[in-house]
Amino acid sequence: MTRKLRLTGDAAADKLLSDDPFALLTGMLLDQQIAMEVAFIGPRKIAERMDGFSVTKIAEADLEEFVELCVQKPAIHRYGGSMARRVHALAQHIVEQYDGKTDNIWKKGKPDGKEVLKRLKALPGFGDQKARIFLALLGKQRGVQPEGWREAAGAYGEEGSHRSIADVTSPEALAEVRAFKKATKAAGQKTG
Repeated sequence: MTRKLRLTGDAAADKLLSDDPFALLTGMLLDQQIAMEVAFIGPRKIAERMDGFSVTKIAEADLEEFVELCVQKPAIHRYGGSMARRVHALAQHIVEQYDGKTDNIWKKGKPDGKEVLKRLKALPGFGDQKARIFLALLGKQRGVQPEGWREAAGAYGEEGSHRSIADVTSPEALAEVRAFKKATKAAGQKTG
């Protein structure tokens, strides 16, 4: 059983993230150098401009037209052009490697946590940390819990932690994650 996501404070954005695995993956891709909730609103902005959110439609879109759509104000990201190119590449990867079905990343062949992490790290725009955070988000909030998922997610998979978007379930939880990130940054450590 999966709960309705409450990552952004925007009901329409959260519904899209809850209903569409590619929207959630796209939000994770956009989650860098901007506030978490702003990143995860990005898919809703794309959906409004494309008359719906579709991995296939994004993958098949003319790249320059898609970039233009994403940089319109309000842009999907502080670095709208480069992030639009990453979203487009991610959509193409999902269409080519996973038959346009994002959830095949964690379903195809019944992979364990290590394999899901490996597949996430192979995605355009996903490094180790982003992949671990997304795996934790899947496990904690989407009910995707292949064997060994917590270990593969590392510290982000720890129960009761407040380190990343994987732990955001309410405005209060968002505040706790922000406090953790601020304290970690003050201590000179890398955060998620």
